Amino acid sequence: MNEFATLYDYLIQKRGATETFPFGEDVLVMKVMGKMFALIRINEIPTKINLKCHPERALALRAQYDAIQPGYHMSKQHWNTITVGDIPMSLVFELIDHSYDLVVASLKKAERMSLA
Repeated sequence: MNEFATLYDYLIQKRGATETFPFGEDVLVMKVMGKMFALIRINEIPTKINLKCHPERALALRAQYDAIQPGYHMSKQHWNTITVGDIPMSLVFELIDHSYDLVVASLKKAERMSLA
């Protein structure tokens, strides 16, 4: 299975996750309750994923890994672009979970309750 397919399978299983293509058919945007938590260019090689991240953690990750950079065309404070394959997939999955959790935490209480 290629990296994109692996990421897609992990992203789509998140509770309430929906796939959208607001930036064209080659850019997959994953949302929960209408809010973006991941963005991937479908045919980009190497595979890269944009994920939301707590600002302090984002800075620490960028200092530790060359494969984690400020979010491309995103808020540099709150988003990272991760080159998949250059860091352990377990860390990529952890960062997907972190992004999803940050977005869910920002939802209204009723929205969070509907996900439970």
